Amino acid sequence: MPVRPLPEKPSLQHLKYQAKDVLEGHAARDAAVAQRIREFHPRWAKASDAEIFAAHLTLSDAQLTIARECGFSSWTKLKRRVEQPRPGDQLNLPHHQRIEDATFRRAVELLDAGAVEGLRSHLKRHPNLARRHVAFEGGNYFRNPTVLEFVAENPVRHGKLPKNIVEITKVILEAGVQQSSLSETLMLVSTGSVPRECGVQMDLINLLCDRGADPDGAAETAAVLFELQAVDALLALGARITLPLAAALGRTDDARRLLSDADPEKRHLALAIASQYGHLEIVRLLLDAGEDPNRFNPVGGHSHSTPLHQAAGNGLLDVVKLLVERGAKLDVKDILFGGTPAGWAAYAGKKEVEAYLRALERNPLTGPGH
Repeated sequence: MPVRPLPEKPSLQHLKYQAKDVLEGHAARDAAVAQRIREFHPRWAKASDAEIFAAHLTLSDAQLTIARECGFSSWTKLKRRVEQPRPGDQLNLPHHQRIEDATFRRAVELLDAGAVEGLRSHLKRHPNLARRHVAFEGGNYFRNPTVLEFVAENPVRHGKLPKNIVEITKVILEAGVQQSSLSETLMLVSTGSVPRECGVQMDLINLLCDRGADPDGAAETAAVLFELQAVDALLALGARITLPLAAALGRTDDARRLLSDADPEKRHLALAIASQYGHLEIVRLLLDAGEDPNRFNPVGGHSHSTPLHQAAGNGLLDVVKLLVERGAKLDVKDILFGGTPAGWAAYAGKKEVEAYLRALERNPLTGPGH
């Protein structure tokens, strides 16, 4: 889920109160609090609600959860940001303006200017620069990028890319990059709106995969974010069809074939994705296989919401009805905005879905199963 940005003048005392709220929610067995702990505390990244509630949660654990929820890797770093802010902490500035390393910053400036020869010379003068990382706090991705990751314009900094961005990317690749940087850049390109809008997404995907980026790692994330053109390209370049990808593409036969061997994480993600795309038969297949419609979606799958939130917000009445018939609760509030599925439908202007859910809220005994 997106991180919760700090206000302009954050209060450490208020953040401490938030940590205490996490402790109280844990003690009350609040499913939304369990989801936050699972997403933001590394010790419980794969734990079930029951396992989280059974664990002893300390104040330090709660503070770490809050710190990471705000985009900081530790409570100490969050505390430093509040008490001793630095120029790089100005989250209202685009990332390139927050780089404190002058040599790294110059490389990004040359990249943004499309200065092929200037960038090549700069990288030759600093032979390890292409492998160097810069650290950003306050976000839930793009936290430790190399120069290469900046070619994706994701997160958006300028809203455009140089026309010769493919040549710029080749220059950086020639300087020598790490495998992890290649694959991370592929994920950013595959999920970025700017590369697609600039007409270079496919060229960059092809180039990065040709140089060894792993198409498997990017495909499911692209599917979650509705970048289906990128998904198709990654599949053509060797990405394996998985249950979540079949769910995104509406490939019911593949979903049925892959279901028996899919692990619980893939099944969970598949239900989240099928619900947001409206692939009714795949949603039904997963529910028949025992997937719980009331679980919050998994990390990386709009985890602040449930399948019903996603179906309602996308106006998918048939899926909404099926989820409700199978026991999806109408009163679950999403973690970021505190909205119910009906509220999501109202916000998105999906009047037919909103009317159906509001009617059930007013008269629950007339709903499915009664």
